[in-house]
Amino acid sequence: MKKTFAVLGLGRFGHSLATTLYRNGHEVLAVDRNEKKVEDIVEYVTHAVTADVADEQALKELGMRNFDVVVVSIGQDMQTNILVTVMLKDMEVKRVVSKARTELHGKVLERVGADEVVFPERDMGERVARALVSKNIMEQITLSTDYSIAEVIAPKNYIGKTLLDLDFRKELGVNILAIRRDNDIVISPGAKTIIRENDILVAIGRYDRLEDLEDLDE
Repeated sequence: MKKTFAVLGLGRFGHSLATTLYRNGHEVLAVDRNEKKVEDIVEYVTHAVTADVADEQALKELGMRNFDVVVVSIGQDMQTNILVTVMLKDMEVKRVVSKARTELHGKVLERVGADEVVFPERDMGERVARALVSKNIMEQITLSTDYSIAEVIAPKNYIGKTLLDLDFRKELGVNILAIRRDNDIVISPGAKTIIRENDILVAIGRYDRLEDLEDLDE
């Protein structure tokens, strides 16, 4: 499902995050006060704007409340990072995701209202981007620029159906390699395998197709 994102701060993490989200079909506004960084990304996102994100009025003029997700990816300046997070929550932004440098920084961001805190040292921008657009994808292993293996929590509308009923290969070009079920794992499940509640599907396919697993047959 297509979402709208604003990425505030275009360092390596913010740049990677914004371009990956856009490449996967989402609307992305990229913002930084450094004009060169904005120029470098303008062709790879929906919109790119030079602005001081620490300016509350500038954030309001950019319509932060209208975005599904706003990511605060400001780098070295922790004080500004925290301040912007607070301002966004005061504006009632639907979901604020803030970048933290340390565990303590992350705890402060949680205390001031960040809906989610990410640590770039642990979470590459591309991995975070894919996690943001799919509530069901748990883990993902990159195989190439286009393909990966992902663990996907089976959506409710899959329960009670067989792999043949859902026909992932025909519908999405995705193959189910295994199913994690409680403490067991079903390797190379057959077409008549029935999906149960709390099953975790281990699937291989294109990034965008794996994201569609949660929407299939809704």
